[in-house]
Amino acid sequence: MILALYTTIYPGVEKFLFDWYQSVLHQTDQDFQLWIGLDNLDVDSVKRAIGVDPKAQWITVHPGATPAQIRQKALVEVLNTCDGVVLVDSDDLLQTSRVAAARAALQTSDVAGCALALVDVYGAALDVSLGLPVGSDPASVLPRHNVFGLSNSAFRCDMLQRCLPIPDNVDLIDWFLASRAWLLGARMNFDSCVHMNYRQHGANLARVRGPFTTSQVVQDTARVRKHFGIMRTNLPENYLQEQLSEFERTADDVELFYERVTLDPDRLAGYVAAFNDLALPPLWWSCVAYPALKHFWHPLHN
Repeated sequence: MILALYTTIYPGVEKFLFDWYQSVLHQTDQDFQLWIGLDNLDVDSVKRAIGVDPKAQWITVHPGATPAQIRQKALVEVLNTCDGVVLVDSDDLLQTSRVAAARAALQTSDVAGCALALVDVYGAALDVSLGLPVGSDPASVLPRHNVFGLSNSAFRCDMLQRCLPIPDNVDLIDWFLASRAWLLGARMNFDSCVHMNYRQHGANLARVRGPFTTSQVVQDTARVRKHFGIMRTNLPENYLQEQLSEFERTADDVELFYERVTLDPDRLAGYVAAFNDLALPPLWWSCVAYPALKHFWHPLHN
């Protein structure tokens, strides 16, 4: 299998690039092509930040391109030459097993993910990991929440091609791709072993550690509503009806949560307090319409 390792580099991550690239160099499996998409940075400045020339395939775009446009262009290029792609974030750290584990998983699955260990801005362990809830599988998390990020997932290119294109206005690119793969009935694998260190800092789009605030839940709800809205108007061809029905029920649930919880300050405060009391393991977007707290927004539970 010809494997690509892809990341996007953007302003603000320069200080992390040396350590990131060192983790790439220390992979036990070195049989891959390195691909780098550039978001408002040039090749020379990235080389200086890394400290050496990484000998990568560089993807450049026009000024003002959205994050979705950058990744769309890069992934189409990867599809032309590779059988699979391992996705990593340039502010995170690959454990030495990352590429080898992804390659093994893609032998029998279309989409593969792995658990991430949370680390602070300096790379020190926070003694928390992000992965599937105990006893669950990817299909039980999607489409409501997400566990396949742009730092811990890998795709077979034939499946990835069916998940493209990425609309220009998509913010939650990882969830968009994973959701489309799920709608298509992709074989999904998730490794509970940690193969990535997920750096927590101020630029993270999605907060995964509690306690959550009411403003955070309102903000995340807006992002989740946008995700479902884009998904509804960009369904992949040949989706499975059973998955679509579950997707529609979840999207409707999010809308009801928005109307009955986020627009009602008292109910929102009660929901956030109850959610924080659950002290759940980290999971992307779990603070929005968490099923166990459905009584806060669903008429039949009031």
